[in-house]
Parts: sequence; C-alpha cells; structure tokens
Amino acid sequence: MENPEIGSNGYGKYDISSILCSPNRDFLILNNGDKVNVDSLNGNIVGLYFSASWCGPCQRFTPNLIEVYNELKQLGKNLEIVFISGDVDNESFDSYFSKMPWHAIPFSDSETRKQHDKLFSVKGIPHLVILDENGKLLTDEGVEIIQEHGVEGYPFVPQHIEKLKELEEEAKRNQSLKSLLVSRSRDYLIAPNGKKVPVAELEGKTVGLYFVLLTYNGCLAFNPKLVEVYKTLKEEGENFEIVMIPLDEDEPSFKKEFEKLPWLSLPLKDKCIAKLVRYFELNSLPTVVVIGPDGKTLHSNVVEAIEEHGKKVYPFTSEKFAELEEIEKAKREAQTLESILVSNDCDFVIGKDGAKIPVSNLVGKNILLYFSAHWCPPCRAFLPKLIQAYQQINTNDNSLEVIFISSDRDQESFNEFFSTMPWLALPFGDKRKQSLSRLFKVRGIPMVVAIDPKGKTVTTGARELIMCYGAEAFPFTAERIEEIKTKNEKMAEKWPKKVKNELHEHELVLTKRAFYNCDGCGEEGRLWSYYCKDCDFDLHPKCALNDDDDKGKKGEDEEKKGAEEWICDGDKCFRE
Repeated sequence: MENPEIGSNGYGKYDISSILCSPNRDFLILNNGDKVNVDSLNGNIVGLYFSASWCGPCQRFTPNLIEVYNELKQLGKNLEIVFISGDVDNESFDSYFSKMPWHAIPFSDSETRKQHDKLFSVKGIPHLVILDENGKLLTDEGVEIIQEHGVEGYPFVPQHIEKLKELEEEAKRNQSLKSLLVSRSRDYLIAPNGKKVPVAELEGKTVGLYFVLLTYNGCLAFNPKLVEVYKTLKEEGENFEIVMIPLDEDEPSFKKEFEKLPWLSLPLKDKCIAKLVRYFELNSLPTVVVIGPDGKTLHSNVVEAIEEHGKKVYPFTSEKFAELEEIEKAKREAQTLESILVSNDCDFVIGKDGAKIPVSNLVGKNILLYFSAHWCPPCRAFLPKLIQAYQQINTNDNSLEVIFISSDRDQESFNEFFSTMPWLALPFGDKRKQSLSRLFKVRGIPMVVAIDPKGKTVTTGARELIMCYGAEAFPFTAERIEEIKTKNEKMAEKWPKKVKNELHEHELVLTKRAFYNCDGCGEEGRLWSYYCKDCDFDLHPKCALNDDDDKGKKGEDEEKKGAEEWICDGDKCFRE
C-alpha cells in the first residue's frame, strides 16, 4: 500500500475517523445538507467512492452503484459509502451529490479530498476503495467488483470474490441456454408484439445472441443483412433463433426499432444483460454470439462471417468455417486488381479533373487503397504523411498509385477532401466501396491496403507501416519490414544505452517505443526513444545525442496538452 501515512498503520488498515475527518471537521454530509458524525460509520463496511460529475464513465457507473447500495440496505447489510468528489466547483458537486443516497466529504474540504487521492493512489475515476468494519483494506477494485458481481459481491472479502470467480468458471463449463438467459425473476423472452416466450422453447436450437445498440449506425446497417439471413433460414425450416441483447437506454426508441425486427429479445435493462456483456467479454458492436443446440458456445462473433457469406455460414460450426476459409483462400490466390476493382460496368477510377481512368491502366503497379473521409480527424492528420510517402516513393518513377475510397457524407465534402490529394479515387457513392470494405474487413478509418503488381493483397496495415517507417516501408512486404527492423537494430547498437541531457533532470534510457511525441523538438517519434519512465519523457535519438541544432525548440505541430487535469478513454478518466 502506497502512502500509508494518513490514518493508516502502514499495513493496509485505516482508522476510519482519522482518514475521514480533518482538524476542523468531525462530520460527513448528506445530500439534504444534514451533518452526520463520522463515528456513525463504526461497525460498517465502508466504500470510498472517488468520482466526479464531469467524468462520463463515472456518470455511467454511479446509477449501478446506487442500485447495488439500495438493494444491500434493503437486505439489512452493513455497507456505507462516502463520496470523495473530483468536481471543479461546488455547484457541480451539489448537483451530482443530490442523486446519491450516501455520505460525502464536504466539497469545501479540498485538502482532505486531495490527501485521499494520494493515500489511496487514485490514478483514475470512477474508483471505489472498500474497507472492512475494522478499517482493513478489502479491495481497491470495487468498481470492477460491482460491475461484475453486483449485490453478490458483498461482503467484498477476497475469499468471497475468489469463490464467485470459481462459480463463474464452473458455470462456463456447465453452460446451457437456461444458465445464460434465465434469471431468478424471469424465465421468458419478449417478442416484438410484447408476448412472453419461455426460454425453454429454444432448447435444442442453434441460437444467436445479438448484442446490439439499436440507435447505433453500425447496428442499424447490419440489421437488414441479419434479418435476411434469419428469415431465409426460418423459411428453409432450420432450427435457428435470434435473441437480442439490447444495450439501449431509451424505452420509446427501443420499442420503435424492436417492432421492425422478427426475433426475440431480453427485456430492456434486464439484469442479465450486464452479466452477458461481461461473460462474453463484449468488445465491439454489433456482435452475434452463436450458442449450439447443446447450449455451448459455437462462435464468439459471426457478424463478419454473416456480412461476407450470408446464410452460407450456417450452422456456424468449425467445419463450416474451415470450408469457407478454403473458398476464401482460393479467392485470394486468384485475386487480381481487376477482380477487386471492376464490377459490371464500373471498370474505372477517376482523376483530379473527373476523367475516367480504366482499371486496366493500373495493372502491374503497386496500389494503395486509401479508405478515408473528410469528417474523420485521424484521416486528416494522416493525409500529409501519406502524401509525403507517395511523393518520395514516386520521385524516380510512378511505381505507386493510391486510390481514395471515400466514406464522406456528401459530394461536396468528397470534392473538398479529394482536391487535396495527388492521386486517384473511386467516384463518390460508388457501389464498389461496400464490396471492398467487406473484402478487406474495414472496421475503422483511415485504413490503407497495399496491393502488389500482380493484384495480390500485401497487407491491410499499410497505414501503420507508413506512420512508422514512411516511404521506407515501400513495397510494404513482410520481407521489407524485416529489413528495416534489422537495420534499425544495428543502428541502435552504435548509440549509448543511457544518456544525460540538459532538457531533463533524470537519466534517459534507450527504449523501444511504438509511438511518442518528442519532448525536445515536439515532433512525432517511432521505434527508438531516450525515455524516462518515471516522468514519461521522450527524446528522439537525434535530440538526445545533440544531432539537432534545434533540440530545445518545440515543433509547431506538437500535440498540445490541455489545461484539464484529467483525460477520458471511454471506460475511465485518468490524470494526465
């Protein structure tokens, strides 16, 4: 336990009164303004909840914590929670605290709140520290325990949490449709018309668990394809069902979209939903987990397979996937530039003046397919690097061509963005974009696919190679990248392993770093850095070794750090 000096015996045990009081205060407050003596917490398990109103992950977690807290209180359990705010002003604190049924350290006592951040090594919020009745630290992973186990996490002792994990592992080994979809209070699913359908009616069927956010564009785009596959399989008499696992919050919008769909669903906001999200370690949307007739998991996500193969992927067995992989392998081996870029009468790309250039004119060249859009900030940030690499590669001959494949929302945006590029493009709205996106599994932009002179795919990760090595990565083959890595390893052999530099007080260690911003010149760096881990300080080797006359000058393109003390990554908010 770090920083045990305030109210701790140094062994993870704390005097509750000592850590929650200050020299001028021996009370906590409730959201109605009442003062409660700290001693009233004696004999209770105490949760110290570090949170703030401006933090999105906190806003999402707090209702969950309130629900668990209220349920435990109704069961007569001895849990109390103390809110330790990270808000920036009293008004924000009051508004946020007004929703909480527990105690808080007054916002005015900023010194005590800061001490707790240090005492409990709070690096990110939401953060929940749980102490037992005697002040002994039970866990500093209370958020994760509440998210994973809810009320069942009580009394939060390590042995109990370990037992819960063992039970979960046993449940996975003995998984059935009933164990996945039935709860203590519900043994049914709902149809779009509101009818309740017993889970037992699905026993013995192949079932797709469709994790979906019905208001999310990605899910809305996938729905028609899944509906088509579902209806076709039902018409053919296949023993197949889909159960929707809705992640929506708004009841009216959920009902509106659900009425358009032909399958069953868990009730909105059902407690099983969070359990299934954790159980299947959901990390993307949409996701379709396939459960076999025996209740065991056949596949963790068949969305991509359904998009590519439709009903042909049924019944989702390993044998079926092996069969489809052989088909795909044959397609890859037979792939040519024309086979991927020509579709019926669409056999051309366009130049800057709108002139049609036949795809046949590009045969025999190295091609980059550049999936991008004007509205996408990472795309705009990457474009100058791609232009620079393109121009350097083509310095001596026109051995590389780039084709822009747009995800822009209108012709005007496409025209504006394309006007900044020195290469070719598919016309805006061209239907080939969809087939190319499926073929190369485009899940995000910018993405760059490298095609060799024979029309074969070299890599779908050319963007990362250009970011890392620039024009030097051409022609983007594995052999070329290995050559670069070997050269860089040999180059680093000549450099000192450690240096001292006037720009930083600590010794800097030569370290492999995938990506960083040099704290000397302000420019981006890759591969090697002279790095101070404690301070997260980087210097380019050229800056650290005094190879750059301007080593102390910050580049104009340096990514400026904001004045805010915290940054959020979607799941937690962290100190910068």
